[in-house]
Amino acid sequence: MLHWEHKTGQKTFESPKGGKHNMNQSNEIVIQTRGLSKSFGEVKALKSLDLAVPKHSIFGFLGPNGAGKTTAIKLLLGLTRPTSGGGTIFGLDIGRDSVEIRKRVGYLAQYPQYYEHMTARETLRFTARFFYTGPKAEIEARVAETLELVGLAGKADRPIKGFSGGERQRLGIAQAQINYPDLLILDEPAASLDPQGRRDVLEVMERLRKYATIFYSTHILDDVQQVSDTVAIVNHGELVAQAPLEELLVGSEGTVYSVVIKGDPSQAHGRVVGQPWVSGIRATTAEGQTAWQVSVTDEAVAEATLLRLLLSDESVTVTEFGRKQYELEDVFLSIVKEDNNE
Repeated sequence: MLHWEHKTGQKTFESPKGGKHNMNQSNEIVIQTRGLSKSFGEVKALKSLDLAVPKHSIFGFLGPNGAGKTTAIKLLLGLTRPTSGGGTIFGLDIGRDSVEIRKRVGYLAQYPQYYEHMTARETLRFTARFFYTGPKAEIEARVAETLELVGLAGKADRPIKGFSGGERQRLGIAQAQINYPDLLILDEPAASLDPQGRRDVLEVMERLRKYATIFYSTHILDDVQQVSDTVAIVNHGELVAQAPLEELLVGSEGTVYSVVIKGDPSQAHGRVVGQPWVSGIRATTAEGQTAWQVSVTDEAVAEATLLRLLLSDESVTVTEFGRKQYELEDVFLSIVKEDNNE
Protein backbone atom coordinates (compact mmCIF):
# COMPACT_ATOMS: atom_id res chain seq x y z
CA MET A 1 0.00 0.00 0.00
CA LEU A 2 1.35 3.38 -1.01
CA HIS A 3 2.01 5.73 1.86
CA TRP A 4 4.08 8.91 1.65
CA GLU A 5 4.16 12.52 2.77
CA HIS A 6 2.76 15.34 0.67
CA LYS A 7 5.38 18.10 0.42
CA THR A 8 2.97 20.71 1.74
CA GLY A 9 2.84 18.88 5.04
CA GLN A 10 -0.95 19.01 4.92
CA LYS A 11 -1.83 15.38 4.23
CA THR A 12 -0.69 11.79 4.05
CA PHE A 13 -2.33 9.87 1.25
CA GLU A 14 -2.89 6.20 0.57
CA SER A 15 -3.49 4.62 -2.78
CA PRO A 16 -7.12 4.37 -3.95
CA LYS A 17 -6.40 0.68 -4.49
CA GLY A 18 -5.94 0.47 -0.76
CA GLY A 19 -9.41 1.90 -0.33
CA LYS A 20 -8.44 5.11 1.47
CA HIS A 21 -8.13 8.65 0.31
CA ASN A 22 -8.45 10.74 3.48
CA MET A 23 -11.56 12.59 2.28
CA ASN A 24 -14.49 13.90 4.26
CA GLN A 25 -17.53 12.09 2.89
CA SER A 26 -20.13 14.68 3.94
CA ASN A 27 -22.38 16.28 1.33
CA GLU A 28 -20.72 19.65 1.58
CA ILE A 29 -20.45 22.39 -1.02
CA VAL A 30 -16.92 22.44 -2.48
CA ILE A 31 -17.19 25.61 -4.61
CA GLN A 32 -19.36 28.53 -3.55
CA THR A 33 -19.39 31.92 -5.31
CA ARG A 34 -21.39 35.06 -4.56
CA GLY A 35 -21.66 37.88 -7.09
CA LEU A 36 -18.34 36.85 -8.68
CA SER A 37 -17.66 39.37 -11.47
CA LYS A 38 -14.81 40.32 -13.79
CA SER A 39 -14.52 43.26 -16.15
CA PHE A 40 -11.78 44.15 -18.60
CA GLY A 41 -12.20 47.86 -19.11
CA GLU A 42 -15.72 48.35 -20.40
CA VAL A 43 -16.17 44.65 -21.20
CA LYS A 44 -17.99 42.62 -18.53
CA ALA A 45 -16.59 39.11 -19.01
CA LEU A 46 -18.42 37.68 -15.99
CA LYS A 47 -21.47 39.15 -14.27
CA SER A 48 -22.40 38.33 -10.68
CA LEU A 49 -21.85 34.56 -10.80
CA ASP A 50 -23.46 32.54 -7.99
CA LEU A 51 -22.39 28.88 -8.05
CA ALA A 52 -22.79 26.00 -5.61
CA VAL A 53 -20.84 22.85 -6.55
CA PRO A 54 -21.63 19.77 -4.39
CA LYS A 55 -18.88 17.43 -3.24
CA HIS A 56 -18.22 14.39 -5.47
CA SER A 57 -20.42 15.72 -8.26
CA ILE A 58 -19.47 15.97 -11.92
CA PHE A 59 -20.43 19.59 -12.46
CA GLY A 60 -20.81 20.71 -16.06
CA PHE A 61 -20.12 24.43 -16.56
CA LEU A 62 -21.81 24.97 -19.88
CA GLY A 63 -21.97 27.88 -22.29
CA PRO A 64 -21.22 29.07 -25.83
CA ASN A 65 -17.69 30.04 -26.77
CA GLY A 66 -16.88 33.40 -25.18
CA ALA A 67 -19.55 33.03 -22.49
CA GLY A 68 -17.09 33.57 -19.62
CA LYS A 69 -16.27 29.98 -18.66
CA THR A 70 -12.46 30.28 -18.76
CA THR A 71 -12.62 33.64 -16.96
CA ALA A 72 -14.58 31.99 -14.14
CA ILE A 73 -12.01 29.19 -13.88
CA LYS A 74 -9.13 31.68 -13.67
CA LEU A 75 -10.96 33.48 -10.87
CA LEU A 76 -11.53 30.23 -8.98
CA LEU A 77 -7.84 29.34 -9.25
CA GLY A 78 -6.68 32.79 -8.15
CA LEU A 79 -5.01 33.42 -11.52
CA THR A 80 -6.85 36.72 -11.83
CA ARG A 81 -8.66 38.91 -9.31
CA PRO A 82 -12.40 39.59 -9.37
CA THR A 83 -13.71 43.06 -10.08
CA SER A 84 -16.39 42.44 -7.47
CA GLY A 85 -17.87 39.59 -5.46
CA GLY A 86 -15.94 36.53 -4.36
CA GLY A 87 -16.12 32.89 -3.45
CA THR A 88 -14.74 29.99 -1.51
CA ILE A 89 -13.31 26.55 -2.31
CA PHE A 90 -13.19 24.08 0.61
CA GLY A 91 -14.36 27.05 2.70
CA LEU A 92 -11.18 28.99 1.81
CA ASP A 93 -11.34 32.40 0.16
CA ILE A 94 -10.40 32.23 -3.54
CA GLY A 95 -8.49 35.50 -3.31
CA ARG A 96 -6.85 35.42 0.09
CA ASP A 97 -6.20 31.66 0.28
CA SER A 98 -5.50 30.77 -3.36
CA VAL A 99 -2.14 29.13 -2.60
CA GLU A 100 -3.70 26.82 0.00
CA ILE A 101 -6.58 26.03 -2.35
CA ARG A 102 -4.26 25.05 -5.20
CA LYS A 103 -2.56 22.46 -3.00
CA ARG A 104 -5.81 20.51 -3.09
CA VAL A 105 -6.81 21.19 -6.71
CA GLY A 106 -5.81 19.50 -9.95
CA TYR A 107 -6.12 21.64 -13.07
CA LEU A 108 -6.20 20.84 -16.79
CA ALA A 109 -5.89 23.81 -19.14
CA GLN A 110 -7.83 23.80 -22.39
CA TYR A 111 -4.65 23.32 -24.42
CA PRO A 112 -2.10 21.44 -22.25
CA GLN A 113 1.54 21.79 -23.31
CA TYR A 114 4.26 19.15 -22.94
CA TYR A 115 7.93 18.52 -23.57
CA GLU A 116 7.37 16.51 -26.73
CA HIS A 117 10.50 14.38 -26.39
CA MET A 118 9.47 13.08 -22.95
CA THR A 119 7.32 10.00 -22.40
CA ALA A 120 4.08 9.91 -20.44
CA ARG A 121 5.85 8.12 -17.59
CA GLU A 122 8.65 10.70 -17.49
CA THR A 123 6.12 13.53 -17.52
CA LEU A 124 4.18 12.14 -14.57
CA ARG A 125 7.37 11.32 -12.68
CA PHE A 126 8.50 14.93 -13.15
CA THR A 127 5.10 16.22 -11.96
CA ALA A 128 4.96 13.88 -8.96
CA ARG A 129 8.29 15.18 -7.63
CA PHE A 130 6.67 18.58 -7.06
CA PHE A 131 4.24 17.00 -4.61
CA TYR A 132 5.88 14.05 -2.91
CA THR A 133 8.96 13.04 -1.04
CA GLY A 134 9.62 9.42 -0.21
CA PRO A 135 11.11 6.25 -1.69
CA LYS A 136 11.55 6.27 -5.44
CA ALA A 137 9.76 2.93 -5.77
CA GLU A 138 6.60 4.31 -4.17
CA ILE A 139 6.54 7.33 -6.46
CA GLU A 140 7.05 5.04 -9.45
CA ALA A 141 4.13 2.94 -8.25
CA ARG A 142 1.94 6.04 -8.05
CA VAL A 143 2.97 7.04 -11.58
CA ALA A 144 2.14 3.57 -12.88
CA GLU A 145 -1.19 3.57 -11.06
CA THR A 146 -2.14 6.94 -12.57
CA LEU A 147 -1.20 5.80 -16.08
CA GLU A 148 -3.45 2.77 -15.61
CA LEU A 149 -6.27 4.98 -14.31
CA VAL A 150 -6.32 7.12 -17.48
CA GLY A 151 -5.77 4.23 -19.87
CA LEU A 152 -2.19 5.07 -20.91
CA ALA A 153 -0.31 2.16 -19.37
CA GLY A 154 0.26 0.62 -22.81
CA LYS A 155 1.82 3.84 -24.13
CA ALA A 156 3.63 4.94 -20.98
CA ASP A 157 7.09 4.85 -22.54
CA ARG A 158 6.38 6.39 -25.93
CA PRO A 159 7.33 10.02 -26.69
CA ILE A 160 4.41 12.42 -26.30
CA LYS A 161 5.03 13.84 -29.80
CA GLY A 162 3.32 10.72 -31.19
CA PHE A 163 0.22 11.00 -28.99
CA SER A 164 -3.26 11.67 -30.37
CA GLY A 165 -5.38 14.57 -29.11
CA GLY A 166 -7.35 12.29 -26.80
CA GLU A 167 -4.18 10.74 -25.37
CA ARG A 168 -2.76 14.19 -24.66
CA GLN A 169 -5.94 15.16 -22.82
CA ARG A 170 -5.87 11.97 -20.77
CA LEU A 171 -2.23 12.62 -19.91
CA GLY A 172 -3.23 16.13 -18.82
CA ILE A 173 -5.89 14.66 -16.53
CA ALA A 174 -3.28 12.25 -15.18
CA GLN A 175 -1.00 15.19 -14.33
CA ALA A 176 -3.88 16.96 -12.62
CA GLN A 177 -4.72 13.79 -10.65
CA ILE A 178 -1.19 12.75 -9.63
CA ASN A 179 -1.43 14.31 -6.13
CA TYR A 180 -4.90 12.93 -5.27
CA PRO A 181 -6.62 16.34 -5.44
CA ASP A 182 -9.96 16.85 -3.74
CA LEU A 183 -11.12 18.93 -6.71
CA LEU A 184 -10.39 18.60 -10.43
CA ILE A 185 -10.97 21.68 -12.60
CA LEU A 186 -10.93 20.83 -16.30
CA ASP A 187 -11.20 23.55 -18.95
CA GLU A 188 -12.84 22.12 -22.11
CA PRO A 189 -11.30 18.65 -21.60
CA ALA A 190 -12.90 17.14 -24.72
CA ALA A 191 -12.87 20.13 -27.07
CA SER A 192 -11.49 19.48 -30.59
CA LEU A 193 -11.35 15.71 -30.03
CA ASP A 194 -12.80 13.08 -32.33
CA PRO A 195 -15.68 10.92 -30.98
CA GLN A 196 -13.29 8.19 -29.76
CA GLY A 197 -11.08 10.70 -27.96
CA ARG A 198 -14.10 12.35 -26.34
CA ARG A 199 -15.44 9.01 -25.17
CA ASP A 200 -12.09 8.08 -23.64
CA VAL A 201 -11.88 11.38 -21.74
CA LEU A 202 -15.45 11.03 -20.43
CA GLU A 203 -14.70 7.49 -19.23
CA VAL A 204 -11.69 8.78 -17.30
CA MET A 205 -13.85 11.47 -15.69
CA GLU A 206 -16.36 8.82 -14.61
CA ARG A 207 -13.59 6.76 -13.00
CA LEU A 208 -12.20 9.77 -11.14
CA ARG A 209 -15.46 10.91 -9.56
CA LYS A 210 -15.05 8.49 -6.65
CA TYR A 211 -11.85 10.31 -5.65
CA ALA A 212 -12.64 13.96 -6.35
CA THR A 213 -15.25 16.56 -7.24
CA ILE A 214 -15.01 17.32 -10.96
CA PHE A 215 -15.80 20.82 -12.24
CA TYR A 216 -15.40 21.11 -15.98
CA SER A 217 -16.29 23.68 -18.60
CA THR A 218 -17.55 22.71 -22.02
CA HIS A 219 -19.74 23.71 -24.94
CA ILE A 220 -20.32 20.09 -26.04
CA LEU A 221 -23.89 19.39 -24.96
CA ASP A 222 -23.87 15.64 -25.57
CA ASP A 223 -20.87 15.18 -23.25
CA VAL A 224 -22.67 17.03 -20.46
CA GLN A 225 -25.73 14.82 -20.77
CA GLN A 226 -23.58 11.67 -20.64
CA VAL A 227 -21.56 12.31 -17.49
CA SER A 228 -22.80 15.33 -15.51
CA ASP A 229 -25.15 15.19 -12.56
CA THR A 230 -25.31 18.98 -12.03
CA VAL A 231 -25.20 21.70 -14.69
CA ALA A 232 -24.78 25.48 -14.77
CA ILE A 233 -25.34 27.45 -17.99
CA VAL A 234 -23.71 30.82 -18.64
CA ASN A 235 -24.43 33.15 -21.53
CA HIS A 236 -22.84 36.55 -22.19
CA GLY A 237 -20.99 36.20 -18.88
CA GLU A 238 -24.18 35.68 -16.88
CA LEU A 239 -25.54 32.62 -15.11
CA VAL A 240 -28.88 31.75 -16.73
CA ALA A 241 -29.58 28.29 -15.25
CA GLN A 242 -28.25 25.97 -12.53
CA ALA A 243 -29.81 22.67 -11.47
CA PRO A 244 -29.29 18.91 -11.25
CA LEU A 245 -29.30 17.55 -14.79
CA GLU A 246 -32.48 15.52 -14.28
CA GLU A 247 -34.37 18.63 -13.16
CA LEU A 248 -33.06 20.64 -16.10
CA LEU A 249 -34.16 17.94 -18.55
CA VAL A 250 -37.71 17.94 -17.24
CA GLY A 251 -38.16 21.21 -19.11
CA SER A 252 -40.42 24.13 -18.38
CA GLU A 253 -43.50 22.03 -19.21
CA GLY A 254 -42.97 19.77 -16.20
CA THR A 255 -43.65 16.05 -16.58
CA VAL A 256 -45.23 15.15 -19.93
CA TYR A 257 -46.28 11.76 -21.32
CA SER A 258 -46.28 11.12 -25.06
CA VAL A 259 -49.13 8.91 -26.32
CA VAL A 260 -50.00 7.77 -29.84
CA ILE A 261 -53.37 6.07 -30.39
CA LYS A 262 -55.49 4.72 -33.24
CA GLY A 263 -59.28 4.92 -33.31
CA ASP A 264 -61.77 7.43 -31.97
CA PRO A 265 -60.05 9.27 -29.08
CA SER A 266 -63.02 11.33 -27.88
CA GLN A 267 -64.10 9.11 -24.98
CA ALA A 268 -60.53 8.46 -23.89
CA HIS A 269 -59.80 12.18 -24.05
CA GLY A 270 -62.69 13.00 -21.74
CA ARG A 271 -61.70 10.26 -19.30
CA VAL A 272 -58.05 11.37 -19.13
CA VAL A 273 -58.51 15.15 -19.09
CA GLY A 274 -60.95 14.79 -16.21
CA GLN A 275 -58.29 13.36 -13.89
CA PRO A 276 -57.20 15.77 -11.13
CA TRP A 277 -53.51 15.07 -11.84
CA VAL A 278 -53.78 15.95 -15.56
CA SER A 279 -53.13 19.63 -16.26
CA GLY A 280 -53.68 19.53 -20.01
CA ILE A 281 -53.54 17.58 -23.28
CA ARG A 282 -52.12 18.82 -26.58
CA ALA A 283 -53.32 16.75 -29.51
CA THR A 284 -52.27 16.42 -33.15
CA THR A 285 -53.70 14.08 -35.80
CA ALA A 286 -51.91 12.65 -38.83
CA GLU A 287 -52.27 9.54 -41.02
CA GLY A 288 -55.11 8.11 -38.95
CA GLN A 289 -53.29 8.39 -35.65
CA THR A 290 -53.68 10.85 -32.79
CA ALA A 291 -50.66 12.00 -30.81
CA TRP A 292 -51.13 13.42 -27.31
CA GLN A 293 -48.77 15.33 -25.07
CA VAL A 294 -50.29 14.79 -21.61
CA SER A 295 -49.01 17.21 -18.94
CA VAL A 296 -49.33 15.83 -15.40
CA THR A 297 -48.85 17.27 -11.93
CA ASP A 298 -48.33 13.96 -10.10
CA GLU A 299 -45.78 11.78 -11.87
CA ALA A 300 -46.21 8.76 -9.57
CA VAL A 301 -49.99 8.61 -10.08
CA ALA A 302 -49.61 9.17 -13.82
CA GLU A 303 -47.09 6.34 -14.11
CA ALA A 304 -49.43 3.95 -12.30
CA THR A 305 -52.74 5.05 -13.84
CA LEU A 306 -52.49 6.76 -17.24
CA LEU A 307 -51.82 3.72 -19.43
CA ARG A 308 -54.50 1.69 -17.63
CA LEU A 309 -57.05 4.41 -18.36
CA LEU A 310 -56.21 4.31 -22.05
CA LEU A 311 -56.20 0.51 -22.32
CA SER A 312 -59.62 0.29 -20.66
CA ASP A 313 -61.16 2.05 -23.69
CA GLU A 314 -61.86 -0.58 -26.38
CA SER A 315 -62.44 2.10 -29.03
CA VAL A 316 -58.73 3.00 -29.20
CA THR A 317 -55.45 1.15 -29.64
CA VAL A 318 -52.32 2.52 -27.95
CA THR A 319 -49.33 2.25 -30.32
CA GLU A 320 -46.84 4.36 -28.37
CA PHE A 321 -46.61 5.40 -24.73
CA GLY A 322 -43.86 6.85 -22.55
CA ARG A 323 -42.59 9.81 -20.61
CA LYS A 324 -41.43 12.58 -22.92
CA GLN A 325 -37.65 12.68 -23.13
CA TYR A 326 -35.87 16.02 -23.38
CA GLU A 327 -32.46 16.53 -24.91
CA LEU A 328 -30.07 18.95 -23.24
CA GLU A 329 -29.57 20.66 -26.60
CA ASP A 330 -33.26 21.59 -26.71
CA VAL A 331 -33.20 22.90 -23.13
CA PHE A 332 -29.94 24.78 -23.68
CA LEU A 333 -31.08 26.47 -26.90
CA SER A 334 -34.40 27.41 -25.29
CA ILE A 335 -32.68 28.98 -22.26
CA VAL A 336 -30.06 30.82 -24.32
CA LYS A 337 -32.65 32.06 -26.84
CA GLU A 338 -34.85 33.36 -24.03
CA ASP A 339 -31.85 35.07 -22.43
CA ASN A 340 -30.82 36.67 -25.75
CA ASN A 341 -34.33 38.05 -26.23
CA GLU A 342 -34.45 39.77 -22.84
